[in-house]
Amino acid sequence: MASPATVALPRSGSKTESYVDNKRKEDVRQSNILSARTVADTVRTSLGPRGMDKMISTSSGDVIITNDGATILNKMEVLQPAAKMLVELSKSQDSAAGDGTTTVVVIAGALLRQCLSLLSHGIHPTVISDSLHKAALKAVDVLTAMAVPVELSDRESLIKSASTSLNSKVVSQYSSLLAPLAVDSVLSVVDPAKPDIVDLRDIKIVKKIGGTVDDTELVKGLVFDKKVSHASGGLTRMENAKIAVIQFQISPPKTDIEQSIVVSDYAQMDRILKEERQYILGMIKKIKATGCNVLLIQKSILRDAVTDLSLHYLAKAKILVVKDVERDEIEFITKTLNCLPIANIEHFRAEKLGYADLVEELPVGDGKIVKITGIKDMGRTTTVLVRGSNQLVLDEAERSLHDALCVVRCLVSKRFLIAGGGAPEIELSRQLGAWAKVLHGMEGYCVKSFAEALEVIPYTLAENAGLNPIAIVTELRNRHAQGEINAGINVRKGQITNILEENVVQPLLVSTSAITLATECVRMILKIDDIVTVR
Repeated sequence: MASPATVALPRSGSKTESYVDNKRKEDVRQSNILSARTVADTVRTSLGPRGMDKMISTSSGDVIITNDGATILNKMEVLQPAAKMLVELSKSQDSAAGDGTTTVVVIAGALLRQCLSLLSHGIHPTVISDSLHKAALKAVDVLTAMAVPVELSDRESLIKSASTSLNSKVVSQYSSLLAPLAVDSVLSVVDPAKPDIVDLRDIKIVKKIGGTVDDTELVKGLVFDKKVSHASGGLTRMENAKIAVIQFQISPPKTDIEQSIVVSDYAQMDRILKEERQYILGMIKKIKATGCNVLLIQKSILRDAVTDLSLHYLAKAKILVVKDVERDEIEFITKTLNCLPIANIEHFRAEKLGYADLVEELPVGDGKIVKITGIKDMGRTTTVLVRGSNQLVLDEAERSLHDALCVVRCLVSKRFLIAGGGAPEIELSRQLGAWAKVLHGMEGYCVKSFAEALEVIPYTLAENAGLNPIAIVTELRNRHAQGEINAGINVRKGQITNILEENVVQPLLVSTSAITLATECVRMILKIDDIVTVR
């Protein structure tokens, strides 16, 4: 008798039978699904406002405390190829919507669990894959029908949405401060010519240890996490600033090749030093002639951008100097100041300068920062100065703020809100379950499994909040069956309420993106029937 893993195929014109062994394909598929589910189970406990945090210890000895799905998965060393796909899935959700990075992985894990059950019943992977695709398209239609339109002028709704994303973070107690700050940041960089596109690179986040997260502020201007050059009594404050961003060095020229010159005569030595002074003085006179009184100098890798001698002359010329500006910050700085970077002293012109009311050095925590405010004709950019008592809090505040900014960006590109608290998932589960009864054959069976998989979100939210998940999900299902489509889990009250009235809302794009991407990833894993290693 043939084993269950073999299939008898009669060969034409032959009395014997050939056997095709499918056991390896089943083993590979099962191994992939189990590996991916292990990754999903790792982050499942960090879902929701009462989710647990993870402490990640890196190989360099650094410690990160976070419950951001994308960060946890990014730092994990995953070796199995299918499990790596879930890490990439989380990154895709992060770039598409910014929030819901844990949700998308948990949904993918639940779908894979259902797929394993379907495969064990003998349903072909292609049938399952096609059914999941149809179910995902139907799910997006259902979610869109549930969504509530929102206008950008409705600041309160935007703040509620940003608050919901922050409520599950380590810094959730500061959501009342960070949510309005995120909304104001995004709205200030929206270009009327392209109202549906927000580039988060126009919002610069500067971190500074000292104080608490309460001290975080939005700065209409520029902030540098460094101090001005104090050599030779340099200035620390400049009103009516005329600012130049320069990419050349104010120091004596050097040869292109490595060489040394031996000077044996004092007269020759004096002559060299005199020539150096004349060269530097000539440059500073050209700078001063344009009216420039603030210099932002790009960091140089070939030689010193400034020397003690040039700083001395710049201080005498009453020019404030900020040196070692990073190369990748130049674009943001010039866009903010509405000026042009200057690559050569010969191209130094007054029309290339930026203008601001005030440039000053301020003490912050243990260090100092340089703040530029009152910029004339400022570009559509903004800066957020994030404060924290230690590096762990500071890093998590930055990650949380990034999620909040992404949520507001989602609402700018797709202006619809949807209830949170597991409400959309349980409604999807109910409607897709009803639709599955109409479908025929295997397809209906697969869609029913898809609907059941979506219940993992409310189940996990209840479980992480210390509630009875079975009782909560059952009651939630009953409430939705009675037509309460916005009924969801209120984690703080420990009961089911109208979650839309409780201001627990999220952008439609976060939910639709999570379901679409999770389904795509699961379909891809399903279609793999062998792993080929190339040496």
